[in-house]
Amino acid sequence: MESEPALKDRDLRFFAESLNGSVYHYRDKNGLECDAVVHLRNGSYGLIEIKLGGDSLVEEGACSLRKLEGLIDTDRMKAPSFLMVLTATGNYAYRRTDGVYVVPVGCLKN
Repeated sequence: MESEPALKDRDLRFFAESLNGSVYHYRDKNGLECDAVVHLRNGSYGLIEIKLGGDSLVEEGACSLRKLEGLIDTDRMKAPSFLMVLTATGNYAYRRTDGVYVVPVGCLKN
């Protein structure tokens, strides 16, 4: 049986492929990581943290995403098109005041 994070990763890959995109994992030499980077053929990309849910985990994911975004040299590459915390819980997606999207896995439908 697949674990909850593996199921979300699989759903995210199906979603990205439907947009002619790919999903990658990112980890730098200092241990900063991002669970998923959705990269589209036009060069745009989004950073995604996968969390099971709960306010503290969503906050942790959003903080990690904002930290990673702040390290991107936008003189050398585009800024991410979006930051997202993908959760296992919830009935609707929303955008936080800091711009990070919180999206239940069930909302990844075309």
